[in-house]
Amino acid sequence: MLSPELLHGIRDRAPDHDARNSFFFDDLTALREAGYLRPRSLTAAARDQRMLAAHAPATALGMTMHLVWMGVARDLAAAGDDSLAWVARDCEAGELFAFAISEAGNDRVMTDSVTRVDRVPGAPDGSGAGWSFTGTKIITSLSPAWTRLGVLGRHDPADADPAIVHGFLLRESPVSTPDRLELHPAPGIALTPDWDSLGMRATQSWTTRLDAAFIPDERVSRILPVGPTLDPFLLAISANFLTLMAAVYAGLADRALELAVESAHRRTSLKNGGAPQSADPDIRWRVADAALALDALAPQIEAVCRDRDAGLDRGARWFRDLAGLKQRAVVTAREVVDQCMHIAGGGAYRAGDELSRLQRDVLAGIYHPSDPESVHATVAADLLGPLP
Repeated sequence: MLSPELLHGIRDRAPDHDARNSFFFDDLTALREAGYLRPRSLTAAARDQRMLAAHAPATALGMTMHLVWMGVARDLAAAGDDSLAWVARDCEAGELFAFAISEAGNDRVMTDSVTRVDRVPGAPDGSGAGWSFTGTKIITSLSPAWTRLGVLGRHDPADADPAIVHGFLLRESPVSTPDRLELHPAPGIALTPDWDSLGMRATQSWTTRLDAAFIPDERVSRILPVGPTLDPFLLAISANFLTLMAAVYAGLADRALELAVESAHRRTSLKNGGAPQSADPDIRWRVADAALALDALAPQIEAVCRDRDAGLDRGARWFRDLAGLKQRAVVTAREVVDQCMHIAGGGAYRAGDELSRLQRDVLAGIYHPSDPESVHATVAADLLGPLP
């Protein structure tokens, strides 16, 4: 579905989106028409995301959020759980899914929340019971365009243990367009167009404020205890999010290496009598070093995808393996881009240079869950057991 023509168009638009700090509406339209939003295996999705990221990292990062929910619905259905069958149906109908999970000060991510959830016996319009969500979510990618938003919050009943409620908010058409930004997409939901980041600018990951935003019972996907759990729903989110995130940063590094090789052939060295930099031993070492690091990612990503698609049960070890994969991909991508900047020389330091943009984009990887501290805590707990 990612034809050369589609990919070249997306790559051509990426510098302008970065410079204007604008959302990738044109890319989204082209990808939707090509069938990119449809569910598929994790292996296929990861390969597609790596290719897309090599052409426009921010577009690929944004699309990751939608593809994660497609993967969660697929994984649960494969395990005999049809609770998210409606997600696949909405996707086929053209809906765009996104995440609103991150919160300032919440480093427990999905196992706790500072968003308050209250039980509503009957909806304000009389349609039935559900839950109201009040809180502020940050870094909500796809903010101008999502129509289905996955959220979570904490419910603290007076007579029972606290719980985390997972559900989906709906935003009906029409959605935002380049000349009309919809800041109040539904009752109780307000968007703040405050995304002015160093990199990954086209994701337009705005702040989302919820004020008694209502989710009916039929759109609630899970109610889980506060704290870590092996529930298949959370595992499916982690598996799809972390694996596709790894693929995005691997794809970004693929493009950086490609640009560095082109630069080495193009630039010449007075020190070496006008020979191309590709003949310089130091440059050759840097190119090889970057390639060796990048080559190690593909087998890891493919192995995780293969085992997830086959339904292999690694138990609690999955969380260690998935967090480690994302961490290695981000660290490797940053190292590769850094090497490529050395290879390309000072010309790549211009703000409008593609490699310069990739260096800014790759930095975003350190802010996605799981962060390095969480990854190391997960691995330590797997090896040494939980802290007392």
